[in-house]
Amino acid sequence: MHIDFAGRTVLVTGSTAGIGFATARAFVAAGAHVIVNGRSQKSVDGALERLGGPQGTVSGFAGDLATAAGCAQLIAAYPDVDVLVNNVGIFGLQDFFDLPDSEWERFFQTNVMSGVRLAKAYAPGMSTRGWGRIVFISSESALNIPADMIHYGFTKTAQLAVSRGLAKRLAGTGVTVNAVLPGPTLSDGVADMLQADVQRTGDSLEKVAADFVAQHRGSSILRRAATVVEVANMIVYVSSEQASATTGAALRVDGGVVDYLV
Repeated sequence: MHIDFAGRTVLVTGSTAGIGFATARAFVAAGAHVIVNGRSQKSVDGALERLGGPQGTVSGFAGDLATAAGCAQLIAAYPDVDVLVNNVGIFGLQDFFDLPDSEWERFFQTNVMSGVRLAKAYAPGMSTRGWGRIVFISSESALNIPADMIHYGFTKTAQLAVSRGLAKRLAGTGVTVNAVLPGPTLSDGVADMLQADVQRTGDSLEKVAADFVAQHRGSSILRRAATVVEVANMIVYVSSEQASATTGAALRVDGGVVDYLV
């Protein structure tokens, strides 16, 4: 199977590190022009430098997509894209009873409304051209709501509702809308979270991550954390021409953590 994005413009939000950066790199390798996004110009410039590639294959936008103003600025700078990957997101452990309303709002605006605003802006152009891909990066936490991150799970479940409903709304247009649900993934954020255990035990980051999965995601069949590249592979595939009959789906890259048959 040869996946080719030559002539396609791809926007990956939150793509200066982790799953987003791995996804941007995979799209560049497949021939796409990729728009990288991060909150600061420094992080965007660093990602562009690491991506490399021929001139014209990558560009960047620095801005906070948790705000309507930030989304509007991005849309003004890049009015049309062929593939939209709504990856930007935040997470964090916090007890339900300690969460102020402002944290619920911050998570909702970042994880949900950023994707809603961008999809609303870019989908009409995709529909007019008769081809497009919108991918929401959700999480297995959308199905297995974590007791210590209820606010996070809530936003990831909301993404599933939006992606499924929007797929129906765009029926017959040539635009597909799907959600990808990573499980425990050894992203930059997770690596940072596990560093204290790496230093305490002297074990490798991969071993510590596998122990974390065993302790906190005991239903995992993979028995390790996924790599960001493994998640990126699914995102690139579902965005490709080869996945043209897949829409309205919630595609799990969770290592079997979610114990469902479908």
